[in-house]
Amino acid sequence: MAYELLSRKAWTHRELLLRLQRRGAPAPIAEDVIKDLEQQGYVDDQAFALAWAETRARQRHLGGRRLRQELVKKGVAPSAVENAIEQAFGPSGEEAEALVAARREWPRLLRRGAEKAPRRLRDHLLRRGFSAELVEPLVKQMARLEM
Repeated sequence: MAYELLSRKAWTHRELLLRLQRRGAPAPIAEDVIKDLEQQGYVDDQAFALAWAETRARQRHLGGRRLRQELVKKGVAPSAVENAIEQAFGPSGEEAEALVAARREWPRLLRRGAEKAPRRLRDHLLRRGFSAELVEPLVKQMARLEM
């Protein structure tokens, strides 16, 4: 049953444990199966966290705060979460990804009304998981470009 689940997508230790239990496997047996899968390299929370963070940061333009929240919810250890987020943004950092997200959203917001665009951009970036310390100067920068 575990191999069948892993053939479709990657799972964290916690997610796989919960799914196996939901399908009727007793907790100790499910835990033993997952430990065997970890030893074989099929379940690796660190690799999962890195792949998840890189994909979500690049394709969905999510910030570190949101990525952290998602990975913790999936049961990844805090140290693995921080390492994955750090590596996902690479040398350019979270600022570069926030700028990409802002540039994508800005024209659409301007069409909906230039006077509300800065507030809407701020809210959009905050919902995407970028920190307020990062968002505020970026919104001001985008608003200056509009003027």
